[in-house]
Amino acid sequence: MTALVEAEGLGVRFLFDRQRRGVTPTIARLRRRGAEAWGLRDVALSIGRGDSVALLGPSGSGKTTLLRLIAGVLSADAGTLAVRGRVGSLLSIEAGLMSSLTGRENAQLLGVLAGLSRAESRAALEAVKTASALGEAFERPVSSFSQGMRARLGLTVAGQAGPEVMLLDEVHEALDHAFRAVIAERVRAIVAAGGAVVAAGHDHPLLEQLCSRALYLRDGRILADGPFTEVRHAYLG
Repeated sequence: MTALVEAEGLGVRFLFDRQRRGVTPTIARLRRRGAEAWGLRDVALSIGRGDSVALLGPSGSGKTTLLRLIAGVLSADAGTLAVRGRVGSLLSIEAGLMSSLTGRENAQLLGVLAGLSRAESRAALEAVKTASALGEAFERPVSSFSQGMRARLGLTVAGQAGPEVMLLDEVHEALDHAFRAVIAERVRAIVAAGGAVVAAGHDHPLLEQLCSRALYLRDGRILADGPFTEVRHAYLG
């Protein structure tokens, strides 16, 4: 069966100004290695239908970079990457949200960005309001939303778009216990329908609930690929 995500020799290179200040600790660490650093190097993987994959590794290991490549936000500098099917992603709690717009207005905007037509996005609004469990807050400006409420909105819209490949980057960790259970059920539904889910984060109990398989990344390379428990043990060891 054809894989939904397939990579061979995948690499992404970052160039840094040694004199620039105000960078993140991760970028600063990479920059100390030289003006050129590889965020990913020689990555080979295959994610098929029905796969649920967690990306494990320390900050700066390449988890987010890999997700952004799959989402099409970044382009590779080496190797090949094939992504088949509609991709739904929430790589940041703030991604695509406009604080001055209401939850409803943002939901319609996010739906279009996720690949729905304007008519499809409008038709899904009441379902998004119900599924996100935001209640009357759905009609208020997003500037009044907590981080968890923003994550609820973004994840619900991403799920409504019917993705075959769902990408999550730590945003699910901002959710309360009740909505985590909702997201876990949606992940299972995507997988059962023949889709795939790839999630990155540091909340291992939550990731284990979402994913049966894991990749361990460090310094931009995959060091282990297998059942979640085994890969987590390799990472923590």
